[in-house]
Amino acid sequence: MKKLVRITTVPISLEKLLEGQLGFMKAYFEVVAISAVKEKLEAYGKKEGVRVFPLELTRKITPIKDIAAVFKLYRFLKKEKPSIVHTHTPKAGIVGMTAAWFAGVPNRLHTVAGMPLMEASGFKRKVLNFVEKLTYRFATEVYPNSKGLYDFIIAENFTKASKLSIIGNGSSNGIDTKYFDPVSYSENDKISLRDKLKIPQGHFLYIFVGRLVKDKGINELITAFSKLSDSNNAISLLLVGPFENDLDPLLPESLSTIEKHPNIYTVGYQSDVRPYFSIADALVFPSYREGFPNVVMQAGAMGLPSIVTDINGCNEIIAHGKNGLIIPSKDTQALYNSIKQLSTKPSLFANLKANSREMITSRYERQQVWDALLFKYQRLLGKDK
Repeated sequence: MKKLVRITTVPISLEKLLEGQLGFMKAYFEVVAISAVKEKLEAYGKKEGVRVFPLELTRKITPIKDIAAVFKLYRFLKKEKPSIVHTHTPKAGIVGMTAAWFAGVPNRLHTVAGMPLMEASGFKRKVLNFVEKLTYRFATEVYPNSKGLYDFIIAENFTKASKLSIIGNGSSNGIDTKYFDPVSYSENDKISLRDKLKIPQGHFLYIFVGRLVKDKGINELITAFSKLSDSNNAISLLLVGPFENDLDPLLPESLSTIEKHPNIYTVGYQSDVRPYFSIADALVFPSYREGFPNVVMQAGAMGLPSIVTDINGCNEIIAHGKNGLIIPSKDTQALYNSIKQLSTKPSLFANLKANSREMITSRYERQQVWDALLFKYQRLLGKDK
């Protein structure tokens, strides 16, 4: 059985962004998962039934550590001789593609699911551009997971179009729409959870799921929500996710409002977000940049309309006026207008909600994405014969 090596910077990407995918692929390949944080990686490997190899990677710019990681990975790949190395996330991409190129791995694949460089400027932007180009140069194929990212890569001249392709309709992993299904939760379940969180039963509840950081538009969200709740006290906001005060902190005033506002609720990171989607009325996701956000697909599969920004991925999953609303990025007033509109116009909300689940199940069912990727792998291995 041929070897497939999959690499991410941190294990949570394997657990969440690629959930179940490596377990599916092990029926066709000897799969090895590589990432940082040995204990979490080993737990993931045990759960999915795949081999693991810990590699010291960080999401920050750490050249000395990165060079050491390249050498360690190179030695591993020379020994294992995999047929395919497939990387995800920027740091895993440059380290993985470099090591795989030097090790002579025939199929070097990199998935692009978001670019931090989009929000960078000056010298940092130049460095990140260089790293991105180098990653693509060492890769044999590059898979942007949205049409927006595909167009951006071409516009920035990071690589030639012949190296690029989008798997299926986009997304790195699709959605398990049987798992994310609103019928899994009864009305009693919903009432019980709202009571437990002390969220009033009659409130229109917005939910955000993700890291509570600047790049996710949380500062704008807190400002817009606070302004609206001054005149409409029948709305609440539920924040599901961790703060990251070291990498991309929120403004002090946003943190203060989150802590003190009576209608803002936080529950931290949750391994299962479905119960929280089940009690919400709509997702609000004002991110600055994305690849192809799982959260928006998950919310849609749970029957929620979404308010999203006009960025990669979001503007492909959501059709304005059909299953959600699309607003400009970093625009607090537009965000205010949209959350006001959705919570005060019942007919609009009902129409968007009615379309939400079907627009996900028809385009992003997980098995379709897995089958499309497996077809890619098998086509590549057929060429090697």
